Amino acid sequence: MEPLSTPRSPGATADLVIEGGRLVTPEGVREGTVVIRNGLIDALLEAGAQAPDGNRLDARGRYVLPGLIDSHVHFRTPGLEYKEDWEHGSRAAIAGGVTTVVDMPNTRPPALDEDAVRDKARMIEGRSWVDYRFHIGADPENPAALASLDPDVATSAKVFMAGHHTAPVVFRDPRQLEAAFEAATRGGVQLVLHAEAQHVFDLLDGLHGEPDSYAAYEPHRPRTGAIVAVSKVIELVRVHGTRAHVLHASTAEEADLLAAAAAEGLPITFEVTSHHLSFTDADTCRRGPRTRLSPAIRAQRDQERLWQAVLRGQAATAGSDHAPHTIEEKNRPPADAPPGLPGVQELVAALWTGLMARSPGPTPDEAVRHLAALMGSGPADLFRLPGKGRLVVGADADLALLDPDERWQLSSDTIQSKCGWSAYEGWVFTGRITTTVKDGRPVWDTRSGFTGTPSGRWLVAAPVTSGQDRPAAAR
Repeated sequence: MEPLSTPRSPGATADLVIEGGRLVTPEGVREGTVVIRNGLIDALLEAGAQAPDGNRLDARGRYVLPGLIDSHVHFRTPGLEYKEDWEHGSRAAIAGGVTTVVDMPNTRPPALDEDAVRDKARMIEGRSWVDYRFHIGADPENPAALASLDPDVATSAKVFMAGHHTAPVVFRDPRQLEAAFEAATRGGVQLVLHAEAQHVFDLLDGLHGEPDSYAAYEPHRPRTGAIVAVSKVIELVRVHGTRAHVLHASTAEEADLLAAAAAEGLPITFEVTSHHLSFTDADTCRRGPRTRLSPAIRAQRDQERLWQAVLRGQAATAGSDHAPHTIEEKNRPPADAPPGLPGVQELVAALWTGLMARSPGPTPDEAVRHLAALMGSGPADLFRLPGKGRLVVGADADLALLDPDERWQLSSDTIQSKCGWSAYEGWVFTGRITTTVKDGRPVWDTRSGFTGTPSGRWLVAAPVTSGQDRPAAAR
């Protein structure tokens, strides 16, 4: 590998030198050395090149990725800390190679205005192991507020088109929804959407009532609601030019519609989640509440189409939708058990295991580039995260080392989330994050656990550039 630039501090002792790994850069995957100084990547050197003095980290047999980004977490602060809190959630992230998160607004009270977001930031300060931004909540009673949203507070807004146990507000009136799209366009705000149609579900509830078993859960919240909602989102994007990102796509039809809309040139992208890529409705029938989700887990054909969206570069991000509940809450009857599961710690391992199981599938070097796009450059560009998402000189020295071949089993004693359980318990994964580097220092590895103290910070949004007018899907 040729050095990508002259070292920023030639001759000076490095804070950390990571040697022997396969570097996952925007230009490709190559063996090389990472030199870190003052919390930044100072140089990328070809394999065998003379590296400066400094602490060494042996990365042989591992990929060196940029610190990964999960742009869809619910760390439950404030008001719901009995099932997750920021310290536990951010520790789970670090143990999964995630060094930056974007947190959702459905807390108690919900983050529906700038003051609520600032209050949340004050609560988190000094407690986070990861850097962070926030999605503010779009308020159906005040959609016009999106036109003047301070980008230092948030550059994205969550729209709930359907409700569930923790959804604070739902856009039921189509006029309010259209007003939110129009205001977001004027304010340069990225909408992120739970795109299911509440009016469809209300109709079906009137006919069928509540589900009495987990086999009845997916038909209770069927694909119809998602397809109708995504069709409406595409229509509004076409009319207003709003930048829209559809969260947790769950059906083949959504993936087809959203890929077609992006190919037409509309500024619309979508997310895949590890649980929709890992489980099917048959798992919910067998395992019950642990995979009771919103949107529901779908059929095998839907899972297959979502994997194709990953491999074809149609999905822009991969998120965990990390949404812990206590095991007592999850064990309620099917009609009352809240949807959601923890997932930020498991996200990379689940994605890598799935990628390696494809037949025919990508080579490891191809697979790791998908991972770096879906959890690196994709969310970094979409949510304007400065210094994040790419292994390049001058970027923040946040890194994740992935052993692509290690086989390991997730057990309860390795779970960092406060809720203490995982839908993946007992799974044998292929591929494991073995070391996470934050701000130029190793903060976690599989042998010694956590080192140091939380140093995460509230990131300032990068300025809008012309290339961000229409975010590209992951490549």
